[in-house]
Amino acid sequence: MKSENRWPRNCWYVAAHAHEITESLYARTLLNQAVIFWRTADGNVAALEDRCPHRLVPLSTGKTVNGVVECGYHGLRFDAEGACAYVPGQDTVPSGTHVKTFPVAERHALIWIWMGAADLADEDLIPDLHWMDAPGWSATTGYLHFNADYRLVNDNLLDLSHETYIHKHTIGNDAVADSPAVMNVIGRRVVRVHREMPNIEPPPFFALAQGHDGRINRWQIAIYMAPGFNMTEVGFHAVDTDRLQDHLMMRPIHIITPETDHTAHYIWGLTRNFRLDDEKLDAGIYDQTMATFNEDRGLLETQDLRMQAEGMPNLPNLSVKLDSGPVQGRRLLEAMIKRETDDPNYCEPPGLLADDDVVTMPFAMAAE
Repeated sequence: MKSENRWPRNCWYVAAHAHEITESLYARTLLNQAVIFWRTADGNVAALEDRCPHRLVPLSTGKTVNGVVECGYHGLRFDAEGACAYVPGQDTVPSGTHVKTFPVAERHALIWIWMGAADLADEDLIPDLHWMDAPGWSATTGYLHFNADYRLVNDNLLDLSHETYIHKHTIGNDAVADSPAVMNVIGRRVVRVHREMPNIEPPPFFALAQGHDGRINRWQIAIYMAPGFNMTEVGFHAVDTDRLQDHLMMRPIHIITPETDHTAHYIWGLTRNFRLDDEKLDAGIYDQTMATFNEDRGLLETQDLRMQAEGMPNLPNLSVKLDSGPVQGRRLLEAMIKRETDDPNYCEPPGLLADDDVVTMPFAMAAE
């Protein structure tokens, strides 16, 4: 699939975990745009184009001074609104000495940025990822950089049958690929692919989470919201215990933000509703999650390189059932891009990533 526009712009993207942004400059490229972030004197987050209007040097070569940005080349200083606050050696500021700003927000322990038309930015359009910092949930967080088209990463997260083959040492076993999957589309932005895996051996990660290697009943829902928000809802409980009363729930959140045409930021948080203060479990989750995502990264980077070498061909449209989720996800993304292309003032409302009632949902209902 080829598209002139690889991503929509009139929507919120995640730039970083909130704890990563301090009073020091933090540089990151998003949607082929170089941006700097920092916290001003009042603790709020600011974002500017990483480009000094004087000699076009990246502002990230500089530093912050009393809450404003000082260019590392000639010392011009810029405030959070992009206005030039100081020019060394003179009292006046030349006209046009201004830096582009980006709307930013801090929510769900994440830093959000609006890369499109600034006057359309509305914080009510921020997707709900409250599990990252909500009471009753604990989040283990991390980051990986992928040398791959962000759409390939989304495809991978919507087709979790690959766990059987790539992640045997962490989250996968034969039960994943062997279990039937039900796919449904919800509104204009969300795809869900639901699997039930009753009475199975627990993969290593699940044995770690429950504290023993007894057989489990497991369900898994791959959820995608265009352009790059993914949640793998995972519930499980020991065989011969009650699904409603005894289940453990994890909601790994995978946020895929494009960096360039062939690189992406993978900003993740594995959230859980059990053993909230278990630091040993936190460490185990981090290690196994990073190992799992690194396995994905290696394969996807190889895939992207091969596709680039072949001129970025369309993905084959074969009659393989496990492709239904990724195919629908791509269609939603392309439709979102087209609506914005047709109407530059169009902003897509967010969809619903997860429903707490899924614990009581019979498998057949997943198709409705």
